[in-house]
Amino acid sequence: MRIKLVAVNGRYTHSCLALYYVRNELARHLPAGEVELLQFALNDPYYQTLLRIAAGKADALFFSVYIWSAHFIKRLVIDLARLLPETPIVLGGPQAPFMGEGLPPSCTVVAGEVEGLPPGFYRDLAAGGLARSYAAEAGRPFAMPYREEDFSTTLANRQIYYESTRGCPFGCTYCLSAASRGVFSLEPGQVEEELARLVGHGPPVVRFVDRTFNAHPGRALALWQFLLSLPGTTCFHFEIAPELFSEAMFDFLATVPPGRFQFEIGLQSTNPETLAAINRNNDMARIAANIGRLVAMDNIHLHVDLILGLPFETGESFRRSFNDVFALAPHHIQMGLLKVLPATPISRQTEAFGLIACQEPPYEVLASGWLTQPELAELYWLGQCVESFCNNRFFPSLWSYLRRAEPDPYGFFTGLLTVAHHHRFFELARTQELMSRILMEMAVARLDRELFAELLRFDWLRSGHRFLPDHLPGAPLIATRDRLYHLLPLEMAPLYHGRDRNDFFKKGLFLDCSAQLLAEVGLASGKGPGTVCFPPREKEGVLGLQRALLLPDAATLGAGHRRPRH
Repeated sequence: MRIKLVAVNGRYTHSCLALYYVRNELARHLPAGEVELLQFALNDPYYQTLLRIAAGKADALFFSVYIWSAHFIKRLVIDLARLLPETPIVLGGPQAPFMGEGLPPSCTVVAGEVEGLPPGFYRDLAAGGLARSYAAEAGRPFAMPYREEDFSTTLANRQIYYESTRGCPFGCTYCLSAASRGVFSLEPGQVEEELARLVGHGPPVVRFVDRTFNAHPGRALALWQFLLSLPGTTCFHFEIAPELFSEAMFDFLATVPPGRFQFEIGLQSTNPETLAAINRNNDMARIAANIGRLVAMDNIHLHVDLILGLPFETGESFRRSFNDVFALAPHHIQMGLLKVLPATPISRQTEAFGLIACQEPPYEVLASGWLTQPELAELYWLGQCVESFCNNRFFPSLWSYLRRAEPDPYGFFTGLLTVAHHHRFFELARTQELMSRILMEMAVARLDRELFAELLRFDWLRSGHRFLPDHLPGAPLIATRDRLYHLLPLEMAPLYHGRDRNDFFKKGLFLDCSAQLLAEVGLASGKGPGTVCFPPREKEGVLGLQRALLLPDAATLGAGHRRPRH
């Protein structure tokens, strides 16, 4: 029996964990069968995808369906049923039970975890007599489904997903996990053995799909310590709850090299009434303090989520939520629309909360009892604006300044959105050059425009550029370099020694800065303006920015004995 297992991922670099679980269960129950894994991306050409799935003979087609891929897969299934009317099609995954009407009669829907499917499913599959639906028993044991050959074939150059637990200890009303409470955890010994094998193949990213990785802090800490003991440079991504951190966790996390850990934090809102309505109990004071400690370490990438359209979230309360989160200084702020998923508690409260949502996946909210459709649409575009301008390495010093000096960051970003709309920004390539131009246009009307422009110049060079664009005029970099070449002594440790001097000036960059700029970026000498050096090949922190050093001031350049300030 030949079976094709198909997934449509959000991006080419993603992979589908479910396919490998299904592949192994098929091998266990139908050992004589032949299984082929096919992974596509949502932006792949539809017709080519259809041809690749239909090519060659298959006795059954299996699809893993999520809200993001449901439309694409339903279209495929309808056309495949016409091309291959005798071929059974099996749909599984969290969205499969809600695929709705219009599925061909050759389709079978499976609900639940594949490990819990009854033996009758496999007998019916082998006999060519599948029923229209099957339900799986939850809570069955599972193991990492990958085989050694997967890492050089279907998983090559992809992010790899891994789960050490299933279920969630919480019951957020918008989440499918609320429908089945409880957590099943693998034994630590099994997890360590599986991760050692997985990491041994050197994947660039391993994403843990555990709903709250640190729900049991002691277990999480032990696994973090184990992961960091493994060789290699793999980056590990976790969904975490910052209020559950212990002092021992902070002590360990301070030792993690940049680029090894990423944390995703589902804050969703800071409005107490909203949090109560969705069954969350956020200790905001503790969360803010702990995120602040993580940010100060500058070694772990932090991603914080807010949800648009939640119950009791007004425009004014969301303004406060955004300002609260922006003040925390995470590296990534995501403002995602509420998805009113079928079978979640919130899907049964739509009338009570005045929720209007799309009827097809991914079921995005269109309006609520507290936000009209135009108001929610404007928040959506604000989220796109924040995604483009904030969630990168382009303007860290500017945002740091605004956190301190701007009383209402939300108001700043709504103004930025207006300018972005004027430039038709969302229809263009979102380059750093274009974003920098738009920000510079905003600076013109500000009282702090000179400092604002200086911060943009500083951030431009820290991002790795070796020139200043026309819209960020300043003292010519070459002239500054030539002046310093004649003023600086032959020896200036630790920047260079005599024989390295020419290479230092050839590859380094030098920017004259005001005293106010130096104070804002933490390089103040206390003696007025100065010159900042961006040494060659030196990067630091989560964002991998060029290192910035303050050179000695002009009065001491001839002495040659002072070290530059760090």
